[in-house]
Amino acid sequence: MIYYNDDHVLIRSMIKSDIQEFVDGFAEQQWDKPVKLFYDYYCQQEKDEKSVIIAEVNGEVAGYVTLLPNATNGPYAHKNIPEIVDFNVLIKFQKRGIGNKMMDVAESIAQKHSEFVSFAVGLHYGYGSAQRMYVKRGYIPDGTGVWYQDEQLEQYVKCENDDDLVLYFHKKLDVNE
Repeated sequence: MIYYNDDHVLIRSMIKSDIQEFVDGFAEQQWDKPVKLFYDYYCQQEKDEKSVIIAEVNGEVAGYVTLLPNATNGPYAHKNIPEIVDFNVLIKFQKRGIGNKMMDVAESIAQKHSEFVSFAVGLHYGYGSAQRMYVKRGYIPDGTGVWYQDEQLEQYVKCENDDDLVLYFHKKLDVNE
């Protein structure tokens, strides 16, 4: 399905050939993203378990975002609130508004399931650009504090500042859009 198309940017559903293109694109920037990850995303999309939204720039994959129709972890688990689970724009395509276009589509899809959408964002500096974008888009922390490895952290508990240390956010969607 095509969600957005202009002269340079195409936002669409995932196709099978995206799998290897993403593996290669992330390897080019020294990130290890295994074939299995993208193959699983493709299969989940085909079973209608997850939406996988792809950005393509001039025929080259540029980024992706996945959306679960119902959060399975964290404070919104099993409350019929969609969750953005994985969001990435390849470094060479960042700072061009591509992430915002993908988020527009993800929010539009989420709106069909709920008046809210949620996600967890990592706390280390590698997530800095995403943190800023989410706040600018109107997302707010949910108030449950920091989570680590899918568990809400108690005060003063030690943890590691890795990709599993997250803060949950949500946004009320405008149902009139």
